[in-house]
Amino acid sequence: MTEKAFATRIKISLYVRGMASRSIDQLLAGLRAAAEPTRLRLLAICAQAELTVTELTQIVGQSQPRVSRHLKLLCEAGLLDRLREGSWVFYRLARDAELARRLAALVPAGDPALALDLERLERIKAARAATAQAYFRENAPRWDRIRSLYVDDREVEARLLDLLPDAVGDLLDLGTGTGRMLELLGPRAERAIGIDLSREMLAVARVNLDRRGLRHCEVRQGDIYQLPFPAASFDVVLLHQVLHYVERPAAAIAEAARVLRPGGRLVVVDFAPHALEFLRDEHKHRRLGFADDELAGWQRAAGLDPAPPQALPGGALTVVLWAADRQGSQLLPSNDRSEPAPERALALAGDTP
Repeated sequence: MTEKAFATRIKISLYVRGMASRSIDQLLAGLRAAAEPTRLRLLAICAQAELTVTELTQIVGQSQPRVSRHLKLLCEAGLLDRLREGSWVFYRLARDAELARRLAALVPAGDPALALDLERLERIKAARAATAQAYFRENAPRWDRIRSLYVDDREVEARLLDLLPDAVGDLLDLGTGTGRMLELLGPRAERAIGIDLSREMLAVARVNLDRRGLRHCEVRQGDIYQLPFPAASFDVVLLHQVLHYVERPAAAIAEAARVLRPGGRLVVVDFAPHALEFLRDEHKHRRLGFADDELAGWQRAAGLDPAPPQALPGGALTVVLWAADRQGSQLLPSNDRSEPAPERALALAGDTP
């Protein structure tokens, strides 16, 4: 069978699966890029995890310049995505590349080269997990101290789940930390992305997502004031225990609203006003909680319709969930909070494992 006839057959197969938008030329470019043993192995490996050039070099046992060249060709063909994180670069299967997923799946599981690749990949994952666990052990005492000041995380997460539909579509978690919100909501999402500035936290998040097998979830280093996404890209945007760290909370909410689709929902989870100064002094909180009117004002200014806030008092701090919808959408059911604002203490948590 000729190359063109083979591409035509694959095009027919992909058409049935919703891939008819790819042209013959695009298909041929993808097939040519993958038609080399090392590049096909790289596709199969990147189908399992996001990996750096150094990690991929260790797995396939080839020089970095050669692996980089293979990766460049795969990216140019639209089979892999290249994600920069500071001085590091991660590679993963392109999000919309059905061809890449199908080609990776065609590699025989019993192939000796691939079997060795996957064995080495497991060693890299184990090293990542050890590093993440060390970071967690170092920081767990301060996280536990803050957690003791407010209601159990399970209660907060249960209320958050009630505020969102069973299928959330495309999800964006700002300040994702350890990726806990992606773990919680990933099973409801078609696609989920977490953004954080901390490379250490992103490393922990990658381990947690890999452990749960959530390959449709990813994390990226980024600035919540300047998100790397076009307007109206997500159905749900979260700011979970993040806003109290932010210098310009109104600007962060405005940027979150920019990437929210019509009918989408933004949820902010944070603390009500409190007077625990040690959180500012020892834990870098810039704000000691937020008032309902303040949050609602920022949401309205960003073009959103606020829902009634929901408070979860507990200990010295009260956790509040402020949901808001893109104008014109129908609000999801939510319960009013009965306690008066002046009686609420409050502060933070942070996404911890």
